[in-house]
Amino acid sequence: MHEMIMPKYKKYKSSGNDSLGEIPEHWNILKLKYLLRSKAGYAFSSESYTDEGIPLVRISDVLQDGTVSLNNAPRLPKKYKIFLAEYSTKDGDILMAMTGGTIGKVSTFSGSQIALLNQRVCKFEPLDNFSKKLAWFWMNSAYWKQHIDLKSIGGAQPNISDNEIMQMYIAIPSSPTEQKAIAKFLDKKTTQIDEAIAIKKKQIELLKERKQIIIQQAVTQGLNPAVPMKDSDVDWIGEIPEHWQVKRAKYLFNEIDERSENGDEELLSVSHLTGVTPRSEKSVTMIAEDYSGSKTCQKNDFVMNIMWAWMGAMGVSDRPGIVSSAYSIFRQTPLETFNPVYLEWLMKTVGYIEHYNKVSTGLHSSRLRFYSRMFFDMEIGYPSRNEQDEIVTHIEKQSFKIDEAVELQKQQIEKLKEYKTTLINSAVTGKIKVPEVDSEIN
Repeated sequence: MHEMIMPKYKKYKSSGNDSLGEIPEHWNILKLKYLLRSKAGYAFSSESYTDEGIPLVRISDVLQDGTVSLNNAPRLPKKYKIFLAEYSTKDGDILMAMTGGTIGKVSTFSGSQIALLNQRVCKFEPLDNFSKKLAWFWMNSAYWKQHIDLKSIGGAQPNISDNEIMQMYIAIPSSPTEQKAIAKFLDKKTTQIDEAIAIKKKQIELLKERKQIIIQQAVTQGLNPAVPMKDSDVDWIGEIPEHWQVKRAKYLFNEIDERSENGDEELLSVSHLTGVTPRSEKSVTMIAEDYSGSKTCQKNDFVMNIMWAWMGAMGVSDRPGIVSSAYSIFRQTPLETFNPVYLEWLMKTVGYIEHYNKVSTGLHSSRLRFYSRMFFDMEIGYPSRNEQDEIVTHIEKQSFKIDEAVELQKQQIEKLKEYKTTLINSAVTGKIKVPEVDSEIN
């Protein structure tokens, strides 16, 4: 339902505020200080943090989904109970981030546990003349966010005071019944929109899972389900087509340890999510200034991060470059044995990653290492190069269709989010008259 087909009030008046525009004739313009009570948190020293005690809510604990999480919140010793009377938050309080990239982010604190607030989080309590639910929607309106952006100060780390916020003008109906009707309508509609978004997000996950299943099946079992199969006698390979080969990696690859003379080549990184990619595309600070003597790789080299191989941090490079000395670099022998795309998909399938986990050495996951000798001892099951090419072509066609479907779902999610924002803003500013408002109200 769009704004243009929603009913409007019979009579409007000028609000005297360009951002608010016209408002229903019977509504009032008030400063927030007459509608809300605010209280910013306290600058507790991080040196006082403990593992147990009173939880402290920081801006990072005020989540984008409108909730507050204490899972990663630090604790303060019980002696800080003296601050609870003034700087605590309880079930139902509306909290807002007052600084940083998420400034204006609003969430509701819930649960029986009481927590303290640090200085960058502020709580807002509606007074008796302001519906709490309507206050929540006002604070999630485009008008509110625009005011925060306009009045915040600072550059990379903008901030705003609760005193500044309290000077904001908003328009509301004086009738508690009408306030509750607007809030009830928005609560129902936004819940429906959020549910629709959640369904689409689930559809995206299912599509991505489908894509991985297609890749997994094709690179480990081929494209013909009727082809005779054989037992590879290797746990992580399982059954493969009868005509496929199984060889140890030492007969298929050579380890490469070539070094850069001046370090001018492109710096590459390896992760389990993106494979081999330029470091410039990562949000990683460059530490070294001189990369001369660094390991180099060439296009189609298989590069493995030995520290994170157990997570699938490996890939085939699509370009020459320099990499960390903590990486292992392997080159096919002969060079055309593997289609580079097929090779990367195969080496990141579930069975192979389970093998990396099994044989890697270390006391715990952050210390596991998958060394070159472990790679060379590993069997690999694979078809001819021609069949690999056919598999890659098939997967890319299927992936294209799935990626298109994922993109469509993402676009629909963005439209739903835009509609939700428009709906909230239109309802709280009186641009539309919600059906729940009594018919006798003009």
